[in-house]
Amino acid sequence: MLAYLVRRILYALPILIGVNLITFVLFFVVNTPDDMARMHLGMKRVTPEAIEKWKVERGYDRPLLYNRQAEGSGSLTDTIFFDKSVRLFAFDFGASDSGRNIGEDISQRMWPSLAIALPVFLIGLLVYISFAMLLAFFRGSYLDISGVVLCVVLMSISGLFYIIGGQYLFSKILHLVPVSGYEPGWLAWRFVLLPVAIGIFAGIGSSSRWYRTIFLEEINRDYVRTARAKGLPELRLLFRHVLKNAMVPILTGVVVVLPTLFMGNLILESFFGIPGLGAYTIEAIQNQDFAIVRAMVFLGSVLYILGLLLTDLSYTLVDPRIRLS
Repeated sequence: MLAYLVRRILYALPILIGVNLITFVLFFVVNTPDDMARMHLGMKRVTPEAIEKWKVERGYDRPLLYNRQAEGSGSLTDTIFFDKSVRLFAFDFGASDSGRNIGEDISQRMWPSLAIALPVFLIGLLVYISFAMLLAFFRGSYLDISGVVLCVVLMSISGLFYIIGGQYLFSKILHLVPVSGYEPGWLAWRFVLLPVAIGIFAGIGSSSRWYRTIFLEEINRDYVRTARAKGLPELRLLFRHVLKNAMVPILTGVVVVLPTLFMGNLILESFFGIPGLGAYTIEAIQNQDFAIVRAMVFLGSVLYILGLLLTDLSYTLVDPRIRLS
């Protein structure tokens, strides 16, 4: 187990280094510090002195990769690459272009994101799998056909419709929950209840249909027909055998969702005014704060690789045929 973990971590390092290098090239070679200064200061009537001052205040005035004026190790460490890219591996995100501490912002904003993403993930997974198993149990019946049609209809509707419609119905007309905003503490549930409900409802169509396909594929396998021929009840067969053997593809799909638990939902947080990491990223893009965008790209890569590692480990729990080697 330990050897497997070490090997997977070593495999992940080149991926993180590659993402870091690509991000560095995009932000500092394709889009130079001078370009970033002009975007912040305004493209028109910006003087070279103002550009240089902006770069000095944010540490963008140093050489990119090698500092000829520095001595010793400073020739490599006193550079933009080391300060803005290498430090990310120590989770030292530094300061944003507006002067705020990115690490502190992330530690504060991750909790509102978790307050939305975690219930959507856990409750949604339970709802989607339960609904998909219901359709698979009554496969070929009018209930199954109606459920598939409902899933297709829900898939065809944009998530923005659910957000705007939910805000209008439950906030404007019924006055059950606030339209937007967030309040830390115990009263936070009033602000996250509607985003969570919409996040779950918006995923019913695509997720349930996908899980239904997985269950139907397992139901048609030989071991299921053998168990059915021995007289095993259909409901017990579905829960004890089909669900257990379908967990491998289900876990494979779950890994894509794991980074959003910390990174937040961009659309939900923006429309409901939730001060999470999703809204934080959107604000950084709108304000052209490239330091925050770089930090969020790197953090997303780390979380995705961590999700892949956890998924591989969870395979051994649901399928004894899989061994870590």
